[in-house]
Order: sequence, then structure tokens, then C-alpha cells
Amino acid sequence: MSLRTMMRLKVLTPFAALSLLAACATLPPSAEPPAALAGNVSAADPRAEEAGLAMLRAGGSATDAAIATMIALTVVEPQSSGIGGGGFLVRGAADGSVTTFDGREKAPAGAGHDWFLEDGQVPPFEVSVKSGLSVGVPGNIALAAKAHAKYGRLAWAKLFEPAIALARNGFAMNPRLVQSLSQTPDRAGWTATGRALFFGADGQPLPAGTIVRNEELAQTFEAIAKAGPGAFYRGPRAEALAATVAAATPRPRPMNAADLAAYEAKERPAVCSLYRGYRLCGMGPPTSGGIAVLQILGMLERFDLKQLGARNPVTWHLFLEAQRLAYADRELYLADSDFVAVPVAGLVDPDYVASRSRLIDPAQTIADPQAGVPFGAPIALADGDEPEEHGTSDFAAVDGSGTMVSYTSTIESAFGSGLMTGGFYLNNELTDFSRAPTVGGRLVANRVEGGKRPRSSMAPMVIWDPAGRPVIAVGAAGGSTIPVSTARAIVGMIDFGMSAEEALALPFTMAFGDTVLLEKGTWLESAMPQFRALGHAKFRTGEAPIKVNALRRTRNGWEAGREPRMEDLIDPP
Repeated sequence: MSLRTMMRLKVLTPFAALSLLAACATLPPSAEPPAALAGNVSAADPRAEEAGLAMLRAGGSATDAAIATMIALTVVEPQSSGIGGGGFLVRGAADGSVTTFDGREKAPAGAGHDWFLEDGQVPPFEVSVKSGLSVGVPGNIALAAKAHAKYGRLAWAKLFEPAIALARNGFAMNPRLVQSLSQTPDRAGWTATGRALFFGADGQPLPAGTIVRNEELAQTFEAIAKAGPGAFYRGPRAEALAATVAAATPRPRPMNAADLAAYEAKERPAVCSLYRGYRLCGMGPPTSGGIAVLQILGMLERFDLKQLGARNPVTWHLFLEAQRLAYADRELYLADSDFVAVPVAGLVDPDYVASRSRLIDPAQTIADPQAGVPFGAPIALADGDEPEEHGTSDFAAVDGSGTMVSYTSTIESAFGSGLMTGGFYLNNELTDFSRAPTVGGRLVANRVEGGKRPRSSMAPMVIWDPAGRPVIAVGAAGGSTIPVSTARAIVGMIDFGMSAEEALALPFTMAFGDTVLLEKGTWLESAMPQFRALGHAKFRTGEAPIKVNALRRTRNGWEAGREPRMEDLIDPP
């Protein structure tokens, strides 16, 4: 565990000492790091984390804390998430109940199969992104309102107080924000607002440590705090948002105010399964992430990973094979279940998952993994071609009752579409659809349709131990890598008995088609010959494209684990 994380947890001690959870964890033993006793929050930015902790100190629920964290991330992590995007929230209670909320963005009613096509062809990705065509109706405010109405303890307006203060009084830009600005300056600085906030007169990103004040965003927050979600989805702010998108949309019937007024967040059935006696619950369609994680772990259950060990190439060969099979199913079947028949029960059925697991050979890779045929599977579908969200943030909260919330929020690419209104960036979530509606003459399940929600990879999860106590909340950012990162962290904590931070530090590997990514500078890179002997033929090495967060119950309370690879990028100088 890093010194920075130890210091962060130490700061929580006065709050943590308020109460002690009597139940002990049944997770495998590990060296226990310092932990908060009555509740905790884990997020990608300590200032957003503090916003959530402030809600817990005020007597708020884990739901209150997660919502306040999401709102604050709009200010301090504008490149990744916020109220201009959408997300998924999973709430797991001590009594075993689970509730999931879908705040995924929607295509405007006027969108159709040819939404992204130019003369019948799919244009370059950036052409689609930097356009009103890519913007979906944002869902995070509606999600927050729906979850708060059911599980909030504090006044709605209080959840906005930390974010209003950050936006109005200013926040210091951290190296990660500057890095994102440097990598995507055309998108981040597309609008006059973006240029004024984050760029100097020379057109270069402002340096780390610069104090940024966003009064327009503070006023947006104040309006929503005072009048509720209606201030976002109806009236002058909704009209301004729709007009901003329409002005950048080269199509008839662009997004309009009626599309915003019609948006609803949805409470969906959770997808759940068992892994080594632990009960795992996540989000179902329109995200593919929960199902993919459950499939990966379900296929691994027949293998003794603990005996194989965390530094054994065979362990991660098995992991790669399970991932490849799960992703074959994902590409073919997963989409918005309000529009497409998704065989959810069949995909997570233990017998089906076991049949897929039997395809895995510990000594040899599968030459060409194909989707299976679970019960309820539709016919005549084709795989899609869509890239996925990279501007994403995951965070989690737990309160004194032991209730855990895992929430993943996104605006898709870094800085979303680049369009801004009300002081925040608007998503480019519609590029998560397959921009080509057909492949080989067959319809793609994840094709564009008016009012449809694009498929996601987000995978917020809550996990109960064999005694029935919620013990882990985990999730990740990173587009299509999200299910892999999430499953990898769960394997670390459950199979190898690691702390949250140790599990998040595990080296990263993932199969992208027939090419295996091995994290640069780790033992996996030096194990390439062993992977090659197992039949993997193509490799590339690189940085791990991950950003994972987790909360884990320990003997001492609640440990907050945050992506260790980001330690040097989060704090302002």
C-alpha cells in the first residue's frame, strides 16, 4: 500500500471511530491495511472522495455519498464523467437485497440506423465523436434523483454543496487532467468555454497546479439543487443543451428539448451469480459488463487458481481464455433489452457457463473462440464494430449500516463530444452503438435506434461473502477493458486473499482479438515465451489501460483501494 493511501485513510480515523462494525469479514486472510470503521468512499480523485465522505459525516447514506461524489467529479475530473453523461449504480444491502439503477444515455427520438453514415459509409471515428450526432440524452441527474428518492437520507440540495464550492472557489488542476488536455486538445478546447477554462492564451493546456474556477457550472448545480432534476431536463437549461447539440448535428431531427423531457432513469433487475461461495451482483443490459464479469469468473471456478498462484502464466492463460469466450457472447448478444431480445438468464446459467468452461484447455489456447448458444438466444445477429468509452470514472461508498454502493459514470471518450453547456462537457455516448447497422447482411443488435441506449462495458458490482455480508464494492473505467479489470480485481481479493490495493496492482493482461496485451514492465512481459508455448501467437506490450476502485471489508473495518498506477497523476503539485 502506498504512503499516500495510508495517509488518506489515516485522515478518516476520527470519523471512523464513531462506530465499529461487529461483523468480521470472511475474506481470505491478508495483511490488513488501515481502514475506516464506520464507512468509506473510494474514488479517482481525493476531492470527490471527500465530497462523499462529507455526506457520511452528515449522517447520509452510501447512496447520498455516491451521488455527491459523482457531482464533484463533474468539476475535478471533467474529462471522464459527470452530469453531461450517464452511468449505472448498484446498491447492495446488509440484508442481501440488491437494487440497480440505469442512467445510461439515450439516442434522440429522431435517430435511425443511418445516423452516423455518410453516403452509406461509416466515417472516421473522430468525425462521429466531434459532432452533435454522438451526444446522447444525459442520464446521471435522473439516475441520482431516482436513487436518492428511494435511498437518500440527506436533503437533495446538500449533495451539491461540495461540488458548488469546488466549482466556485476553484480547484487545482492535477497532472492527469493536464495529460488528458494535452492528448485531446482539439476536443477539450472545441468550445470557447473549454478554451477559457483549461487553456492559456498560447493555446496550450494550463499547467498542473493552476486554480480553475467554473462559475457557470456552480450556477448549474445551484439550479438543480434548488429545483430538482426538472431544472436539468426541462426549461431554459434543457433548451440550451438541446440547442447546443442541434447546432452541431448535420442531420434532420436532431436532439430537442422533448428528448430531454422524456428521459427516465430505470430500476433494472440485477444479474447475480456465485463464485467460490461469494454472491456477486451487477448491472444487466444495456451494459454488457456485469454479465461478462460473471461469465469470466464462472468459467474460472473449476480451476484452482489459488494453487496455481498469482505469478503463474497458466493462471492468466486461463483468465484470457475465459475472457475471450465471454467477449464472443458479448459482441453477439448484448444490447439494450428494451429493443433487442437479450438472453440474460441463458448467458449466466450455471450449466451454460460450465459448458463454455469445458472449452478451456490449460495447455492450449482456443484457436477461434465463437459465441455460444444459450437458451433464449436470438438468431441471425451479427457482431458489431463499435469502440467504447474511455472517459469513465468508477467510485464506491459504504455507510455505517454496511450498505454498499458501486457507481460507474461516463461521458465516453476523454471530454466526451467536446461540446459544452452549463459549464460541463456533453458525452459522445452514441458512438458506443455500432455505427454500421448491418454486417454481412445481418442486423447488429447494438445498432442505432431512436430512444435506444447504447451498449456499455461498465460493470459496477457488489459482493456478499458466504455468510451473507456485503464485503466488496468494485468497478472500473477503461471501455472494453472494464469487465477484465473488474474480474481481475475480484480474483485477486477472493482467490489470492489480497487487500483491495494489492488486487488492483495485479499486472494487467487482456486479449484483443487474437492479440494479447501484456502490461509493460511487469513479470507478464518477461513471461511471453510461456504464453507463446500455450498457443498465444500475437502480443503487444503497453501501459495498463485501467482505472479501478474498490471498497473491501476487513477485520478492522472498510479499506478503500484506488488504482495504484494513478498515484502520481491525481494530486495537484
